[in-house]
Amino acid sequence: MKFVVPGGTGQVGNVVRRALTAAGHEVVVLSRRPSGPGEVPWDGRTRGAWSEEIDGSDVVLNLAGRSVSCRYTPENLKAMMDSRVDSARVVGEAIAAAARPPKVWLQMSTATIYTHRFDAAHDEDTGVIGGHEPDVPGYWAYSVDIATAWERELETAAVPHTRKVALRSAMVMSPDRGGVFDVMSWLARLGLGGPVAGGAQYVSWIHDRDFVRAVEFLVARDDLAGPVNLAAPAPLPQRAFMRALRSAWGVPVGLPATRWMAELGALALRSDTELLLKSRRVAPGRLLAAGFTFEHPVWPGAAEDLVRRRRQGPPTP
Repeated sequence: MKFVVPGGTGQVGNVVRRALTAAGHEVVVLSRRPSGPGEVPWDGRTRGAWSEEIDGSDVVLNLAGRSVSCRYTPENLKAMMDSRVDSARVVGEAIAAAARPPKVWLQMSTATIYTHRFDAAHDEDTGVIGGHEPDVPGYWAYSVDIATAWERELETAAVPHTRKVALRSAMVMSPDRGGVFDVMSWLARLGLGGPVAGGAQYVSWIHDRDFVRAVEFLVARDDLAGPVNLAAPAPLPQRAFMRALRSAWGVPVGLPATRWMAELGALALRSDTELLLKSRRVAPGRLLAAGFTFEHPVWPGAAEDLVRRRRQGPPTP
């Protein structure tokens, strides 16, 4: 099959590209800065020659969007919004104009769309969209606005011959350098991977191989459309999440951090505390109901696998 992957040069894109290529698929990456075979230039805003790659393809997997690992300044939040909305809009335009449109469009979204809560997990049917929570920073609502605007472009795209799926993904854990697992592992190995602000906030995650398997599953299942949560079925509080990660690395102690200490750490890492403090408790209801089985359903085993692979060295390109 031919996969076209806009924004496929980031951490998740590299994971997908390696796996799909190893499985014998043709993978074409659309990139603002193409640097190798299989990469085609695009600007993420306007149609161009890259549209020819979509015409006749089997699957479009749109991963484009500015990284959320940054300070949430007004400028960065606007860049996050524009990069996601513009890329989804122009992908929809290219699919609509294709003489031979792809059979499925998988559009990256985010589990951040759900409300900050501790009491129950969000699945696709009963989950509550966030943005109106009391006692959280006001700018957290903008992250939900980004997610809903992102999905709206998918929903409103006039592509009657293409099935559309919104991937409400939790954090994708892979052993690649620079990804979220890498950053968390660095903190754990330094002895800084303790509970943050009490550690009761839930962490939702998905192992990189299960992410790819879920993508392949959704491509094959013609009966699945709309939002799908890509998250392991066992989210857990941040304190337990980091305890298991420390155990996988053989680090016995992790220093706790208060909310203000987390803010200082996020500032040093040029990131934002929402990524640490928002409770994301997400359940993969539609995947499980459709018969998908996770190879790594619980975090301690997944962390052991990721640490082992990281110790073996960088993944083969």
